[in-house]
Formats: sequence, C-alpha cells, structure tokens
Amino acid sequence: MRVLVIKTSSMGDVVHTLPALTDARRAYPDIRFDWVVEEAFAPIAERHPAVDRVIPCALRRWRKHPLRAWRSGEWPAFRRQLRERDYDAVIDAQGLLKSAFLVRRARGPAYGLDRDSAREPRAARVLDHPLKVPRGRHAVTRVRQLFARALDYEEPDSLPDYALGRDEPVRASEPRQLIFIHGTTWPTKHWPLEHWQALARLATDAGFRVLLPWGSQTERERAEAIAGVSSSARVLPRMKLSELLDQLAELDGFVAVDTGLAHLAAACDLPGVALYGPTDPQLTGVTGRHATSLAADFPCAPCLQKQCTYRGELGRGVNPPCFSTLAPEQVWQRWLQQVR
Repeated sequence: MRVLVIKTSSMGDVVHTLPALTDARRAYPDIRFDWVVEEAFAPIAERHPAVDRVIPCALRRWRKHPLRAWRSGEWPAFRRQLRERDYDAVIDAQGLLKSAFLVRRARGPAYGLDRDSAREPRAARVLDHPLKVPRGRHAVTRVRQLFARALDYEEPDSLPDYALGRDEPVRASEPRQLIFIHGTTWPTKHWPLEHWQALARLATDAGFRVLLPWGSQTERERAEAIAGVSSSARVLPRMKLSELLDQLAELDGFVAVDTGLAHLAAACDLPGVALYGPTDPQLTGVTGRHATSLAADFPCAPCLQKQCTYRGELGRGVNPPCFSTLAPEQVWQRWLQQVR
C-alpha cells in the first residue's frame, strides 16, 4: 500500500503527524508513505522509517513570487513529482485551503477532515472521503484518529510513538547536558528572560551544562544574556534542522516554551518540561514518554492571544503576567521529576 501524506507545516504540526505513520505501519507492515512537506521541515519527515520519499515544497515562498517559481522551474518540477505515482490513498492531514490545493493535484482517492472537523471548512470540498474527527482533543490524537479512519484500522489508545526516540532516555556521561528552547513566535509565549537566567543558575549549580540554540538575531541576543549568568552555559552555533536533530540525540533533557522545537525534543524522547501561558496544553502540549507540559495557573489563561490584554494586579512585574505562576524553582523541580 502506498499513501501520500500532505502536511506541509508548521514544525509542531509535522511532528504531531509522526505517530500516525507509526500506527499505520503496525497495522500494515508493507505500507509506504510519500510526504509533501515544506522544505524547511523535510529533515523531520525523512527520519521516519515508514517514509519512502519526501516531496519538499515551498508554498510560503512560491506564493510571494509565483512568476519566479514558475520561471525557475521549481513549481513545474514539484507538480511533476506530485503526479508521478498513483496512490492508494491521499491523506490531507492539515485541513487547510493550501493543503486542499495540493490534494487536487495528486493522483488517488482523497481523505481528510470533514467540514465540521477542519480548521478551514472549505478544504473538505475537494475530498472523496471527508471524515469526522472530533475537535477538542489533542492534535496528536486527532491525526492518529484521522489515519485510522482513512486506512481502516482500529484507532490506537497507546502512547504516541514518533519513531525518533532513543533506546536510552538519558546518557551516562558527564557533564549532563540540557537544552533551553527559549525562542518562539508569539510575544505572549515567551518565558521572562529573568526566569531563564534563574533556571540556568539552578541547572548549572546542580552540575548540568546548559546549551542555548537560536534562529534569529533577537534569539541569539537572548541566548547570550542567559548564558552570561554561568560559565557552564553555552550558546550553540546556528544550526540546520538536521544538525539540531543530531544534537538532540546526544542530550539529557530540555526545558522549552511552546514552540516546534519543544515538540521535536519530546518526540526524540528527551526528558523535558514545556511551559504554557496563553496556549492550551490540552490541545497542543508536548507528548512523549518523558516529557510533560506545565500550564500557567492564571485567571485568563489560556487566552490564545498573541498580545497580552490583562490589566489586573496579579503577576505585576512579570511579562507576560501569567508566567508569574511558573517560577524557575517550580520548573526545575518538575524537570527533576521527569528523570527519576
């Protein structure tokens, strides 16, 4: 059986799709997947053992410069790849208009979320088999249910298996290394710099080395400010995603805000804690054998807002104020529990 998966972005959404591929392979050992994914996230899809071929796309870039995409030959080459094979099933695992646009160009019966289940209901119009997958459940659970219903096997109730994990969750070598994943998109998702610095002191005083990745100049400056509190904290060089995946395999744990790299670290079976203020861990929290989510205990959390509108007295002096309920000492103790 050969199946085409369309899940182009974002990083977290791509990671959330991996357990569904593992489930399908257990149900059908001979199944093989092709996967349409944004070029930046192709290294994640390539690492799953059930993926035979990754078809990279650049929809974000192509939409900005459509004529350039055509004249360069990128779009025609991509379209040829998309239509090279006849598939037993084409699964739109995204439920967006952009993924529906790609579904229409693939060859095979199309499955995906029905209009009541998809984020953009009109995306269901191109499907041959629209499927109901209840809202209000974790993103990983919903994708696993979608694949089970599309490919006709029993919906699993096991822990998600991303097929990226290690045999041993923690290394025996010293010093043990933690990665602090501090960069994210929304201003309200950022844990305060002072909290990161305090956590770095706690970790390095306990004998850990702290590693700090970055992907932009702003993130680099934050990483340097965190590293500045301890000689055992180090700013990593800027890395490609494939290099960062290799690095994660060598580490002993993570602390993160709500961002794609947090989900990737959890998928690699690192012990870790992810911090949630404005977003809801019940829907998009990290899921892994050794990872957990900590949610802010605040009157308006989760608010699902990119800009904080809280004007009360609670959390005064902390920005965003909801993170006043997730103190560094609390986070450190919760991380220690993950490795016991």
